[in-house]
Formats: sequence, C-alpha cells, structure tokens
Amino acid sequence: MKNLRIVFLGTPDFAVTILDHLVVYNYNVVGVVTAVDKPAGRGRKLRESAVKKYATEKNITILQPKNLKNSDFVGDLKQLKADLFIVVAFRMLPKIVWQMPIMGTFNLHASLLPEYRGAAPIHWSIINGETKTGVTTFFIDDKIDTGEIILQDDIIILEDETVGSLHDKLMHLGANLVAKTIDLIANGKVKTVKQPKLEKKSAPKLNADNTKIDWSASLDNIYNKIRGLNPFPTAWTNIATNTTEIYTKIYDVEKIEENHDFTIGKIITTKKEMKVAVKNGFIKINEIKLSGKRKMDVKSLLNGFSFSEDSKML
Repeated sequence: MKNLRIVFLGTPDFAVTILDHLVVYNYNVVGVVTAVDKPAGRGRKLRESAVKKYATEKNITILQPKNLKNSDFVGDLKQLKADLFIVVAFRMLPKIVWQMPIMGTFNLHASLLPEYRGAAPIHWSIINGETKTGVTTFFIDDKIDTGEIILQDDIIILEDETVGSLHDKLMHLGANLVAKTIDLIANGKVKTVKQPKLEKKSAPKLNADNTKIDWSASLDNIYNKIRGLNPFPTAWTNIATNTTEIYTKIYDVEKIEENHDFTIGKIITTKKEMKVAVKNGFIKINEIKLSGKRKMDVKSLLNGFSFSEDSKML
C-alpha cells in the first residue's frame, strides 16, 4: 500500500500540511506539481510556492507548468508513473491530466460538499454564520468540485472563530482524511456518493467588492464578515474623519448587543476603546490598520490618533 506511487498537486501552506503528513507517514510521493515562481514584493524578486519550498527540502521531484496541457509537461508527468494524483488547493486540471493515473485523481476540498464549492469555502462558511463545516475528498471530474464524494469529516465552527483559526484546524483534519482516502483506494474499498448538481451555498473568489463592510447590515452579519476575513484577506472600509477619508482594514472585533440612538456607522471612542454603532448594537474594534500605518491594537492607535466628533464608517 505504501508503495503506491503518488503525485501531489498543490501550492499554498494549506497544501504543505497535507503533503508533510504523507511524507512523515512514509507514503510514496514521487513528485509534486505546483505553481510557477512569481515576482513579489517591492523588489519583484521571484517567490517560490510553499509546496515548492517544502519539496525542495525533501528532495521530491518538482514540476511547475505554466500550461497544464503543454506536451512537455504531460510527458514529464507520465514519466513519474504515478498510480494516484492528489490535489489540494491547486488549479482546475484538464482531462488529459486527471485521467492519467490508473487509480484516479482525488481532491481535498475545505467544505462539506456539495455546499461551498469554489475558491474560498473556509471564508464563506464563517461569513454566512455556519456552525459546522468540514473537509471532503472526491474524485475529480470535468467541472469544479462536483465529482463523486469519497469521504467527509466535520468540525464545529466556534462563535468567535476566525478564518485563520479555522483554516489551521481544517488543514490537520484534511491531512488525516487524505491519508484515510489513500488507504481506501489502495485497498480497493472505495464507495463513492454522487453529488447533487446544484448546491445551496457557493464560495466565490474574494475581491474588493465582497470584502467591503456594509455597516447597514445586521450586527451578526457584520461580525461574521469581519471574522470570516481575519486575518486574510481582511475586511475593509473607509473612515470619514477630520474632513478626510481613510482606507482601513478591520481585524479582531467583538459584538455588543445593545439598543441605542446613534446614527449607523458612527464611531464612538474613549482613550482605550473604539466601537461602531450598527443595528441593535455595536462592533467593538480591537485591532485595526489605517492606510499608511501599521496594523495595531486600538489602544495603541488612540494613543497617537484622534477621531473627529462626527467621524463615521462609510
């Protein structure tokens, strides 16, 4: 079983945790496929993916195709003579790739499919106020996240969970599920379940529009959105204060249920505290980043920055 030849396809840190689990438990990973190096930072130096860095340390063969249909890449992939491909946080594969291994290609997705198909399932499960999520392994087909389900495992989403903490929990849950899935495939014991064609909730890619805070929304919706984007890519807003508008990122917050007569979006500050009036309560901000300043706790910000009496969130 452990001699099964595996090629692992992935890019970010989330994928590294799963890959490391396979290496530590002596699964036979014969190669990895990951993103090409990309220029990043002010110096525009080429940055390697997290998976490439790990594979380099472990002396695992690395393939970095720009085009997954390229004949040279397909030829190199065939040379690895893999029995099984495993995909974690990579790109959509062409049929010529996912049909290659004799035992198939399966994907790990960070939701309980068919819910939250798409690019950002961990974020959207919190943004939408879910109390449970999980991980799913499924055989890849020609659409996105629609293949037959192999295994699932679930986890409770805590009331104060952030996308950062949930991401890390699902990484480790996913590592165990991938190992169980390999074992089932290797022993010929896989029983799959077909997914329904339609899902009720999706997980589209995050962008500037859907990460902006709508202060006219409900207290719970605002709270869920901010924690569902903390610490990455982060919920944002504009602050109107001292006759200027400041682009601002909001990180750690608390919600306070309380009736009040303040205008929605009004910022109320003391020497140590900052809160925003919303429907049926306040959002208390604990961590914030104003444009041109570093990320800091609110007490530190208020030591050197004062908001005008009429300041508000836009």
